Amino acid sequence: MPVWRKRNQAEYERMAALIQENPGIRPAALAQRLGVARSTVQRRLPSLEEMGYLLYEDQSGRLFFWRKVKR
Repeated sequence: MPVWRKRNQAEYERMAALIQENPGIRPAALAQRLGVARSTVQRRLPSLEEMGYLLYEDQSGRLFFWRKVKR
């Protein structure tokens, strides 16, 4: 199970912000905007969920972002 490191929190928050600002972005495009390898994006996606972000990847591989709602 991936574990995010606090020192990388800003990188994860930037990744989450890009997904939120660009609904349907593909991992390759996200990697290009972040200046990292596509494998880095794929490795970090589960960590975003551990941080409390909800992500959805559709059948064509596009990424979408939801915020968790506290009830």
